[in-house]
Order: sequence, then C-alpha cells, then structure tokens
Amino acid sequence: MNAVAKLEKTSLSALRDPRLFREFAYVDGAWVAGASGTAIDVTDPADGRRIGAVPALTAGDAETAIAAAHRAFGSWSAKLPQERAIALRRWFELVCAARDDLARLMVEEQGKPLSEARGEIDYAASFIEFYAEEAKRLNVESVTSHLPGAEMSVIRQPAGVAALVTPWNFPAAMLTRKAAAALAAGCTVVAHPSSETPFSALALAELAERAGLPAGVFNVLTGRAAEVVGAMTASPLVRVVSFTGSTEIGRLLYAQSAPTVKRLVMELGGHAPFIAFADCDFERAVERAVAAKFATSGQDCLAANRFYVERPIYARFVAAFAERVARLTVGPGLADPDIGPLINGRAVAKQREHVADALARGARLVAGGEPHPAGENFFTPTVLADVGDDALIFREETFGPVAAFAPFDAEDEVLARANATETGLVAYLHTGDGPRAARLARALEFGMVAVNRTKITGAPVPFGGVKQAGLGREGSRHGMEAYAEIKYICSESE
Repeated sequence: MNAVAKLEKTSLSALRDPRLFREFAYVDGAWVAGASGTAIDVTDPADGRRIGAVPALTAGDAETAIAAAHRAFGSWSAKLPQERAIALRRWFELVCAARDDLARLMVEEQGKPLSEARGEIDYAASFIEFYAEEAKRLNVESVTSHLPGAEMSVIRQPAGVAALVTPWNFPAAMLTRKAAAALAAGCTVVAHPSSETPFSALALAELAERAGLPAGVFNVLTGRAAEVVGAMTASPLVRVVSFTGSTEIGRLLYAQSAPTVKRLVMELGGHAPFIAFADCDFERAVERAVAAKFATSGQDCLAANRFYVERPIYARFVAAFAERVARLTVGPGLADPDIGPLINGRAVAKQREHVADALARGARLVAGGEPHPAGENFFTPTVLADVGDDALIFREETFGPVAAFAPFDAEDEVLARANATETGLVAYLHTGDGPRAARLARALEFGMVAVNRTKITGAPVPFGGVKQAGLGREGSRHGMEAYAEIKYICSESE
C-alpha cells in the first residue's frame, strides 16, 4: 500500500497577502459580483471542504467585459512595444514575489502537491518574462519589390480582443502562456478560468492590476462555461479564441467560432505513448517513465498514457516500474506528497472504469487498481501489464495515476501502434540507437517528441500537437502569431 502523506489542517487565511484571494470576477478594472446574484462554490479536492465562491456571470456580463476589452484595445495596441514590455515585466516580478501564496492557493483549489504548485508558478512567471522581451520583436519585414516604382513592407498588427479559456489542471501557467503572448502582441484579453479552479486566475488579475495594466486590458470572467464562453465565441468583437481542454469541447468551440471566422489556438487532448527499446539506458528509462506518468497525479495532457516496452526487457521493466510506484506517497497537496487527489469524483470513476475494462480484456493487475484510503478523490497509483490495444485505456486519455503496459517486438510495429491515435500531442522515446532515435522522432505523428528524457516544455519552445490534438502553437515566438495580423503595404516610390 502506498504511504499516506500527513498534514495539519490549514486555511487560505494563512496567505501572507490576503488580497490575492478574490471572490469576485475582474471586469474593466473593477471587482464585480455580476448581474445574476448567484455564485459557484469552489472546494478543496483533498477533502471536499468549501474554500470560497465566485460569481456566476451571465452572458450579458460577458458581453460587458468584451465591450470593455474592445474599448481598451485602441490605447493598449497603440502603446510602444517597450511600454507593454515594462508592464509585463512588472507583472512577472509581482508573480515571482507572491510565489508561495500563489502556490498555496493553487493547492487548495486544485489539489496538486505543493512542490509541483511552486514549480507551476515558476513556469507561469516564465511566460510573462519571455513575452515581455518578445513584445519588442514583432518586426517589420522588407520585401524585395517585383513592381517598378514600388516599395513594399510587411507589418504585424494586434488582432483585437482575445478570449482565453483555461483548464483546471494548470490554472496559472495555462493563463499566463496565453495572456502574456496576447498582451505582448497588443491584444486585450477576456479570460475564463475553469469554475473548479478560478482563484489562481483571479490572483493573477490582482497582480496584473498592481503591475499597472490599464482597465479593460485584462479581464477574468468567472461562471459556467456554456454561458460565458458561449458569449465569447458568439461576439464579433472577439477576434481570437485560445482554448486548452478536451478535444470534444475544442470541436464545439471550433464550430461556435465559425460564424465570425475567428482565429483559433487550441491545445486539446493527448494520448502519449512511451516507447522503450531494449537498448535504452534501463534505469534512466524507468525513472523517466514514472515521471512521465505521475506528474500532476497523472492529470496532465503530457502524461504518458500507453507504455510500449520491447519484449526482451518488458518483464524486468514492468517490475522495476511497479517497485518505484509502490514507494510513491499519496495525500493532500499541502503535505507535498508524490500523488495528490484527483480533481473530482468523475475523475476517480474514470480510473475505475479503465482499470476494470483492461482487466476484463485480459490485462494483468501489477499494483494498485482501487481508490486510496486518503479520501474520496484519491486513487492508488496503478500498474497494468499485458494490456490489449482494444482496451479503453489504450484508446482514450486516462488523466489519472494508472499506467498501462504492453510489449512489442519490432520498430515498425510499435510505430504503427503509437501513431494509432487522433490526439498527437507528445510522444516519449527511449533508445540508445542514435539513427533510430532520429528516424522515429520524425516518423512519430506528434507535435512534440521527447528523446531519452521527460521534461521538454518551457517558455522558449513551441507547444502543441497535430491531428486532433490542436491548432497552432503556444510558447516561443510562434505563440504570438495568432494574436498578430500580417498587413502588406505597397507604396509608390517615384
């Protein structure tokens, strides 16, 4: 049985800066309760304790915020890039200074282990810092004229109001990755955080206000997605929609955005394969496999979902992996365990469903397989072996602490099995054969490939997938492309 991490009961009253805990939406530079007069409770997934509530904004409230962002767009987009960079730099510095409070707030609403929450705040801050610099680099291009007497140039201009829809699993980093790029490009922002984790976004809004972002430039709208996001996709004033979440919801937003032909950036579902060849560095591959599966308690679009291990090392690899999994601690996030709670009971039910389905189809249970005694939203880290390709866990994203293994015999075979998904976000590959690594890195139908390592993300790199894993890229200089329109100017020179 996995160890249970312990902690004393704590409260958000322990925040050093209590103003970071906001139970209002943030619209046009003001903290508002909305027109409906109703609120949505937010609970700690570790124990179900209510930690606060946020307004359930109406579609009308959302339209008010969009109008405010549209009014603010003219002056914000007209600022010198250096001026926008200064405001973003101040925001970055304030986020860094508030790191511990922001991490604590995130743990209580999202549940992730405290060290992971601190890491996410650092990650979130890095995007603000990166785009504070990139704001100054949206350069004009010169075009060699093909017409006599003509001078040609290409400029980039901010697209307009950007609607940002962010998930519960990375409530700070997914917002700053989108917002910093949009703001750097000169866009204004209306953001909708998940109703399960709104307080991280609201704390970031508080810090953005202190950093001097003008009223209307950065707005955070709480409430039910169908109402708030529906207003965003319907509005002709919104020119860009950026969404991180499931492929199913992504398709819906895609359709809703079609009548107004919006620009779209979508980071959707993942179904990551982890491939280990017999010539890999065995100990490193096992350690990296554990890391690839269990970060954020498996609630990560980058989490390895299918483990394919070459047959000569298969049995030893599964045994070594299970031995390490047995040492993982489980408990509430503030105790800083290895595995925290899942976000809600639906997530636990999905783990049970995937385990039961795999076993019914002939898989072998090596470790775990059941809810954990730490609480209703906890699931014991689980290892399944000999999983068939027809099992649910090999056909859809699990989003939890269940690792499923299968052997393979040949390179072409495992490549075909790994590519048999429409959600090509990331793939993990372990091999000591350099030419094979290069060959498979190109052949794997995924937007990102990690070779002999797990951590690959960061502000300077383009994050995104292929096929139905999404559209566009976030992070890197490419992350600003959706927020900037290209304009060609041809002038008479004679």
